[in-house]
Amino acid sequence: MRRESPASLVHARERGTAGRATAVAHPNIALIKYWGKRDEHLLLPRVDSLSMTLDVFPTTTRVRLAPGAGHDEVTLDGRPAGGEALRRVVAFLDLVRERAGLAHRAVVDSENTVPTGAGLASSASGFAALAVAAAAAYGLDLDATALSRLARRGSGSASRSVFGGFAVWHAGPDSGTAAEADLGSHAEPVPVGDLDAALVIAVVDAGPKTVSSREAMRRTVDTSPLYESWAVSSRGDLTEMRAALLAGDIEAVGEITERNALGMHATMLAARPAVRYLSPATLTVLDGVLRLRWDGVPAYATMDAGPNVKVLCRRTDADRVARAVRDAVPGGSVLVAGPGPGARLLHGDGR
Repeated sequence: MRRESPASLVHARERGTAGRATAVAHPNIALIKYWGKRDEHLLLPRVDSLSMTLDVFPTTTRVRLAPGAGHDEVTLDGRPAGGEALRRVVAFLDLVRERAGLAHRAVVDSENTVPTGAGLASSASGFAALAVAAAAAYGLDLDATALSRLARRGSGSASRSVFGGFAVWHAGPDSGTAAEADLGSHAEPVPVGDLDAALVIAVVDAGPKTVSSREAMRRTVDTSPLYESWAVSSRGDLTEMRAALLAGDIEAVGEITERNALGMHATMLAARPAVRYLSPATLTVLDGVLRLRWDGVPAYATMDAGPNVKVLCRRTDADRVARAVRDAVPGGSVLVAGPGPGARLLHGDGR
């Protein structure tokens, strides 16, 4: 399984022109979910999570320092950013500037190939790429762990996209100082046996969510009577998942993945008012996955904050699973992803 080595992320000043850098990162899909924060400012999660970084939907981000400029200039997919998207990028750049001891504003150009806001981890790839590019442009010399910790401040799941393959994001200590909690919350690679896994991604609705992930998390943690029970069970799921990955046991990995996701969505349905991301098309795909298992194909579903379904299976079964999913939702789009690389700097301008 391909992973980017930490060495590919450090010594940024030796990898390109001073004051500018280009980075690429891929989204990740959580098999053990991150749902709920204990610190909104530091973006510290309530539970550990574990994910697979994908080899599809890369985000490419260019950062160029602009000495003398009065404000940051941010372009997302060819359009000037505004509103909450701009605020988040500027706040992240402020954090990088503080650490670098530089006040220069920046020009940021980010190209996203994943549908934004549809539960496909666009913020993970976006802020992982921004963390790597911005750190390099501002001259910060960070290892992979420090970059993961930095990426977390933009989007929690971005901490995992710094690494390729499978990664666990540690929630960090829930006692001690804020600095100690911040230091302990980062991702790291997870050892995996002969798994040969694929994710079949069924995009049943690529539109933005009616309830943002942040709002859904807050509502679930604050009002769902099921949340604390799910958090406790999720810790056990993580222990079992690490053992199943190391053993290369696709059936066990899949069973844990599916029950963790369904449990998370149950906590949302129990929130007051309920948060419901599962659409009729989602349920149709879930029924199709169950039929595949009845036919002897180890296929297991997971869903994030959105209606789209990802189906974990063996790579050798991926085409059959994809056909079954297409039959279930003829109007949707289906693609197959495998484990992908970690975030990395590109030489030159990355074009």
